[in-house]
Amino acid sequence: MADLSREDRWEARFAASDTYVFGTAPNAFLARTAAAIPPGGSVLSVADGEGRNGVFLAGLGLDVHSVEVSATAIAKAKRLAESRRIELRFEQADLLRWTWPVGQYDAVAAIFVQFVGPDERPGFFTKLIDALKPGGLLLLEGYRPEQVANRTGGPTDPAHCYTEAMLREAFAGLEIERLESYDAVLDEGAGHSGISALIDLVARKPG
Repeated sequence: MADLSREDRWEARFAASDTYVFGTAPNAFLARTAAAIPPGGSVLSVADGEGRNGVFLAGLGLDVHSVEVSATAIAKAKRLAESRRIELRFEQADLLRWTWPVGQYDAVAAIFVQFVGPDERPGFFTKLIDALKPGGLLLLEGYRPEQVANRTGGPTDPAHCYTEAMLREAFAGLEIERLESYDAVLDEGAGHSGISALIDLVARKPG
């Protein structure tokens, strides 16, 4: 697996089973905070995987653009959307090579995007900010370095994890409405299952 491209690694993971690796229910943090997105607003759901988050957001009446690198994951996401009679826009792209829209979204959802390494992270975080409209909301959840010892999902390298200091510095240009570290039990399919060291960020682009 080490010699595979990022796309091939995720394709292999999502194609290994017909089941949904991270389940079909939305991420709990996203479900708690989605009400802050303006009704009917536009949302970019990055690294949306098999669609659990994008489909959930579209089900709230939001205009969702779901971006994911794995074709198999997108096919599963489309099946999930069809089963719920929900429409959203899907796009296959490597987010680290993608031409990101600028100033187009009322919200950006970035849930466990920790495939992005330390060298790529500053530029990636900047793209998240740039994609927001003035007044737009960033909803981000990730793992803290303590998660590596839990072995219940997420990166095996603590350098891919987040700390409060890191996020506060990276998103200093946004109005941070919530930044919280805590432990909780996740039940998100086989991919995220068990006690987890989490960190949540809710931040607004100045309008």
